[in-house]
Amino acid sequence: MNTTIRSTRRARHGLRSYAVGAAAAAALLATTACEPGEADVAVAPSTPPAASSPAASAAPGDGDNGDADDSGSVALCTHQELSFSATRYDAPGEQLRHIMVVAVNTGGTTCEVQNAPEITLGDAQGPAPVMEGTEPGEPFALAPGEKAYAGVLTTGGHRDTYEVTFMNLTLGSPGGEAEAEEPVELEMPTEGSFQADDGQRVTGWQPTEGLAMRPVTLS
Repeated sequence: MNTTIRSTRRARHGLRSYAVGAAAAAALLATTACEPGEADVAVAPSTPPAASSPAASAAPGDGDNGDADDSGSVALCTHQELSFSATRYDAPGEQLRHIMVVAVNTGGTTCEVQNAPEITLGDAQGPAPVMEGTEPGEPFALAPGEKAYAGVLTTGGHRDTYEVTFMNLTLGSPGGEAEAEEPVELEMPTEGSFQADDGQRVTGWQPTEGLAMRPVTLS
């Protein structure tokens, strides 16, 4: 009887010891799992240095065109940058009625021409009017060595004529941006003189000879 009781007590004590040991082991595992190891620590990536933008790093004035002002537009041509000539445009033996005026950029930079040349034939009271339908559009640029053309019709109305012994040209002052320059005297396109009347006309500056001369030769 007593032997049985003692055996039962030992069995219960063994079970209690096992349960306590198992609980302690579980607690130890839980504690270990909660403590981060070296491999578990997240390392924040280092922030790369900010890249400088091309606009910020470009030096002022880089890529500027020497022919343009600060706004990027090309300046208008002046008399000092151009040379002018006047050539007879009629067949040999015909009365002189058509003249081709050529402006050549003899400067070192690109400039623009616009509107029409102001060409005065001899003692006329003012420059020849611009022929209807030949008014130029937007200004166009002349690089060094390039040319602009204008046509002149000396007579066009069977009106009273007068004798022309000299010709003057000016680029004028388009839009009033600057004072008009002094007129340039053109070399005469023929020996001696030629006739003009109030029907005289001039075309706007054109980039090609054909565009300038076709309207006046058809008149």
